[in-house]
Amino acid sequence: MKLFLDTAKVEDVEQRISTDLISGITTNPTLIKKSGKFPDDVYREFNKLGITDISMEVVGESCEELFERAIHLTKEFGDIATIKLPCTVDGLKACKRLANLNIRVNVTLVFSVSQAILAALAGATYVSPFIGRIDDNSFDGLDLIKDISKIYKKNYAKTYILAASIRDVHSVGKAFEYGADICTIPPSVFDKMYNHVLTSSGLCQFNEDALNFGKNV
Repeated sequence: MKLFLDTAKVEDVEQRISTDLISGITTNPTLIKKSGKFPDDVYREFNKLGITDISMEVVGESCEELFERAIHLTKEFGDIATIKLPCTVDGLKACKRLANLNIRVNVTLVFSVSQAILAALAGATYVSPFIGRIDDNSFDGLDLIKDISKIYKKNYAKTYILAASIRDVHSVGKAFEYGADICTIPPSVFDKMYNHVLTSSGLCQFNEDALNFGKNV
């Protein structure tokens, strides 16, 4: 069970990496664009923070383009690079080639069990079902996690389920319950995982009692 942060903002990671609860980072072109920085610059800054698993998405029109860009990233960043590829024909072809070179691959934009099966057969290290986007289209994203997990376990698949597009704390717990190995979450969701009204009220009571203890002895 691991948590990744889904962000391309270095300050998001700087504020939370000291917890030692974050095992990796996932990024995508949209997040990179919002950061206002070039992709490689973002990855270098994450590397300086000690992040050892960064999903770096590559884009291209063909298997060859995807593969070449993936090789560039692995040469530049070494073992910290996990290549993020789309679950398409060309993406899975590139995945198979990279897996044969023992390069980690995260197959993304997965919305069905059949796609997850293909990703596992292509040797993906991670498969990323998009829970929130599935929910947006009137299906149940968490049910997909459950279905993929059953099939992977039954067939001894070595691919890890990396639940993505998570928008609330409840979905984190349910994703792990249903078989996710990793949840990648926005920093805001990570922060909310600490919070519970009963924790806050209980802590206030304990602190108050501790301060008043000596007065009643």
